[in-house]
Amino acid sequence: MKKIIALLAVCGFAFAFAACGKKAEPAAETVDTTAVEAPAPVAADTTATDTTATDTTAAPAH
Repeated sequence: MKKIIALLAVCGFAFAFAACGKKAEPAAETVDTTAVEAPAPVAADTTATDTTATDTTAAPAH
């Protein structure tokens, strides 16, 4: 009886591993990139917004 239960458990585990396997994805379609326009260039931000964060890891002063 123990051998039958062990065999059923092994079959169940094998089924679970096979069922959870990665499915094969279909081949990706090729895209015609000749008709795609390039995006407009983005202007650089020249404002000075560099800030330094305060130290939040320091022990509080008592």
